Amino acid sequence: MLFSCQSKDKAADDGADAKVESQTPVTVTTVNDSTLTDYINLSATSTTLQKNYVKSNANGYVEQVNTQLGQNVSKGQFLFTIKTKEAQSIGNSINILDTTFKFSGVNRIKAASQGYISQLSHQKGDYVADGEPLAVISDRASFVFLMQLPYELKQYVKIGQNVDLTLPGGIKVGGTVSSFMPTVDTVSQTQGVVLKINNSQQIPENLIAKARIIKSTKSNTNSLPKSAVLANETQTEFWVMKLINATTAIKVPVKEGIQAGDRIEILSPKFSPQDKIIISGNYGLPDTAKVKIVTP
Repeated sequence: MLFSCQSKDKAADDGADAKVESQTPVTVTTVNDSTLTDYINLSATSTTLQKNYVKSNANGYVEQVNTQLGQNVSKGQFLFTIKTKEAQSIGNSINILDTTFKFSGVNRIKAASQGYISQLSHQKGDYVADGEPLAVISDRASFVFLMQLPYELKQYVKIGQNVDLTLPGGIKVGGTVSSFMPTVDTVSQTQGVVLKINNSQQIPENLIAKARIIKSTKSNTNSLPKSAVLANETQTEFWVMKLINATTAIKVPVKEGIQAGDRIEILSPKFSPQDKIIISGNYGLPDTAKVKIVTP
């Protein structure tokens, strides 16, 4: 009799322990009515569309250079002096040119437009041919960001649309869609979009920024944290674990909408503000599971 009583008590205790151990600790949340915005993040590179080439107007030698790389120049500013090879040859043979000959052989080259010197190809003493580039003047008025847009996303970008640009270091710059390039890259199938920036900040060329395009916006829509929504391996079915009482959670299939940050729009079913949805401890739970709500 003593042995029978002890066995029953032990079996009852083991069942109670198993029942307690089967409860999975979880944390819960509720649905929120929020405004969600879905963005497209693309890359954009700074560049100047208008570049003016300063060229030699004779065969000869660079006698004087009146500029340097990165210097701002104005239209008509004196930049180079070219001494023709004939003048150089005559000067070397007689040491001085005959003033009655009316021939100096020295040409002064000026800037055809304003901007900054982005390329300097020759220095004093170099021999250059007629028409050879001496320098490149980049026009700051044509400074833009060139965004590479996948062609299938062109419907989301319009002329005059505002675009937020984030530079390295977190600096934010506002831009406006100015025009579209007439060609598409053969390999990547992306089209260049010209973004005019809205400030006078001095930004160097070839700087890569992140451009954010608004794809869609939903206001006053039901949403849940991403951690509350589970999916199968192929990402074709989605569900949440909803509590039907204090200790039981069931699997509820859901249809998701847009994602913004750490939240997901829930299109169906419509949850009430009182419904409790599991956000942690939900991974691997069966269709009906015993749970224990814990404080985060």
